[in-house]
Amino acid sequence: MKNRFLLFVFLLGFFHVQDALSQNTDAKSGLEFPFQNEKLEAEQRIFDLVNRLTINEKISLLRYDSPAIDRLGIPAYNWWSEGLHGVARFGRATVFPQPVGMAATFDQDLIYKIADAISDEARAKFNAAVKIGNYSIYGGLSFWSPNVNIFRDPRWGRGMETWGEDPYLTSVMGVAFVKGMQGNDPFYLKTAACAKHFAVHSGPEGERHSFDAYPSAKDLYETYLPAFEALVKKAKVASVMCAYNRVYREPCCANKLLLHDILREKWQFNGQILSDCWAITDFHKGHKVTQNVAQSAAMALKAGVNLNCGDEYRALPQSLDLGLVTENDINEALTNNLRIRFRLGLFDKQNPYSNISPNVVGSVEHKKLAREAAQKSIVLLKNRGVLPLSKNMKSLYVIGPHAADVDILLGNYNGQTDDARTIVEGITSKVNLGTRLQYRRGFMYDELNKNKENWAMGEAADADVVVAVVGMSTLSEGEEGEAIASDMKSDRRDLNLPETQLQNLRELRAKTKKPLVIVVTGGSPINLTEISEMADALLFVWYPGQEGGDAVADVIFGDVSPSGKLPITFPKSEIQLPDYNDYSMTNRTYKYMVEEPQYPFGFGLSYAKTQLGELKINKNKFSKNDSILIEYSIDNQSIIKADEVIQLYMQVENAQFKTPKYDLKQIQRISLNPGETRNANIKLPVSELMSVNEKGEKVLLKGNYKLFLGTSLPTTRSKELGANDWKETILTIK
Repeated sequence: MKNRFLLFVFLLGFFHVQDALSQNTDAKSGLEFPFQNEKLEAEQRIFDLVNRLTINEKISLLRYDSPAIDRLGIPAYNWWSEGLHGVARFGRATVFPQPVGMAATFDQDLIYKIADAISDEARAKFNAAVKIGNYSIYGGLSFWSPNVNIFRDPRWGRGMETWGEDPYLTSVMGVAFVKGMQGNDPFYLKTAACAKHFAVHSGPEGERHSFDAYPSAKDLYETYLPAFEALVKKAKVASVMCAYNRVYREPCCANKLLLHDILREKWQFNGQILSDCWAITDFHKGHKVTQNVAQSAAMALKAGVNLNCGDEYRALPQSLDLGLVTENDINEALTNNLRIRFRLGLFDKQNPYSNISPNVVGSVEHKKLAREAAQKSIVLLKNRGVLPLSKNMKSLYVIGPHAADVDILLGNYNGQTDDARTIVEGITSKVNLGTRLQYRRGFMYDELNKNKENWAMGEAADADVVVAVVGMSTLSEGEEGEAIASDMKSDRRDLNLPETQLQNLRELRAKTKKPLVIVVTGGSPINLTEISEMADALLFVWYPGQEGGDAVADVIFGDVSPSGKLPITFPKSEIQLPDYNDYSMTNRTYKYMVEEPQYPFGFGLSYAKTQLGELKINKNKFSKNDSILIEYSIDNQSIIKADEVIQLYMQVENAQFKTPKYDLKQIQRISLNPGETRNANIKLPVSELMSVNEKGEKVLLKGNYKLFLGTSLPTTRSKELGANDWKETILTIK
């Protein structure tokens, strides 16, 4: 009996090998392997493919630059693509405003439309690249966006990539972005989005390969994790990228608490985990927790990192020989990677997105969307009745280093466009042909003029109105090696404009007594104290994308009323900030900042005058399973159409532990025709009033709560700046 059994096993193995060989032969003659059979369930197809690969082939598919497996008919695939605010680093694409600017729209519906447009362009470009056999970096369908880190400190060079300082705003914007990127097919992904950088990661850039963030449990769960949790649970994000730094001594890409306990177990994330690029090298070079690359690669793989951006996983054969990993570890990681490739339709002849036309790239519809986003992102910080300007004025002078600069439109992680409109071009398109319009650069970005004879200042003095376009650029803020004018590896040493710009603005102000409109570009808070004093009107326009020039002109000349709100607090100077390396939220953001800021979170003026009516709530006492229904009216008392952003904040009275001074809970953007009154409501589940205690636990505190509904943060500073329209009510949780 035993011999018969052994013979049976032998014959079974023999026929299995023969079957595999025959199927390899069939592949060469154009027939299908089971993993190519679109009628089979995805998991069956993945299982079949994994079991056809050699160990070295499996390891190669754990790298971002996954090579072709010619014998199985599998083309190469490069996982590394960027889509922060448009398809990036791969030629022509529609360039939308930088994310921090899009956050200023407070419009999650718009963000969904933008991401939907980006993913359409991504598919069109991918289809075009495949037709010419181009499988290179940045040409794939797996996009390492959005960046949902919290912009906790204005000096961080990469803050422009985020959605600001507030976890709620970051969450709703990030969820909308991911849903738009990934599409709504029940199986296929239009593109695969990625939540990054997990977690507690926001500078300093110069120390990101070695620093150890040690936030309190409260700060971790109240500030740094909510957006990631929302993207995992609400948006079903395909991938999560672990960060360079350590958290609680362990590198993020080998962090049991983050990757296993929270991401996999608590949040039940079953997607792909990938490393930031060459972050695994930091294990032995920066963090010194391993001795060599084989140990580092093994540590990351065992911790759950499925995909390696970098080349460290080339050492996995050595890790395998040393017994540091098993083939089962490799199979598990590979399965997570392949699941995304199957959901992207990369092994199928057709999928719902195969035939997206190349005409969508840079289309009229996408340009309109980019213009709308830029319009809604612009924040009016001051207006002495100067704006909007008349298109029929006799003379207008435009000056400044950024008026004709395309780079300040595009930001970082950007695509290229053949259709960008600079600010001076936008202004030129608006004014009457009979208007004397002049432009001179006038002064440099960050160095003094070498020619002391500067005619621009005198010419400006003769104009009816002067528009000066100044600010920061990606020369001075960005990622580690990008900002070549930064002496802090792309971070900012302080919050000031380059002194050259301030000196020239002082001279300009001294020489002209006519209205001065100052337009400021940038991706982070700037010390605008002196500039605000000089300006008769002040606009902050971010890095507004390819349509930014027209959008700025739309606002300046009143075709659109400004409606952007600051998604981050603007301090008066860096003196008000805690130590940059300190990840405690004490004295940070609008929630815990003690000093009075220059401009508060949520602030932004309008040309229109709107007025909120009284609040009504469905009752005064609530239990944990109830919902609060808040009803209100808003009246546009102006003769112009306007958008207003309604912000709902919470404040806990007499809490047993530290809670935010204000806590944003919901937002609504409402469009109002001239003279229109709109009735609106907000439904807020009581569960969303939970607070985070010092242990990091969410608890629903009993007692009284204040709710503030308005068009700005309900503070004295907002009122001083002209934003004083809010209502409040008190309710009780029993």
